[in-house]
Amino acid sequence: MSPRLILILALVAIGSAAGVSVITWLVVQPQTTPISGSGTAAINSASDEEKRRYSEQFFGGNSDRDIRGGQEMKPRW
Repeated sequence: MSPRLILILALVAIGSAAGVSVITWLVVQPQTTPISGSGTAAINSASDEEKRRYSEQFFGGNSDRDIRGGQEMKPRW
C-alpha cells in the first residue's frame, strides 16, 4: 500500500470517529443542573408532576375498586 493511501485511510478513520463522537454527544447529552434563581424550577416541577402521576398510575391503581373481596394470598411458611 502506498503511503498516500494509508494517510487517506487514517484521515477518514479520524473524521468518522469524530463524527460518531459528536452524534453520540448530541444524543446522550447530560442534563444540566438547575442554577438557583434561574427560573428552571418550573421545568423541574412539571417533571416532578409527571413522575408523581406515573408512580400513582403504576402503583396506585383504581382507588374506587374493592381489592379485598377476592382470594387472599397465604404465606408459604
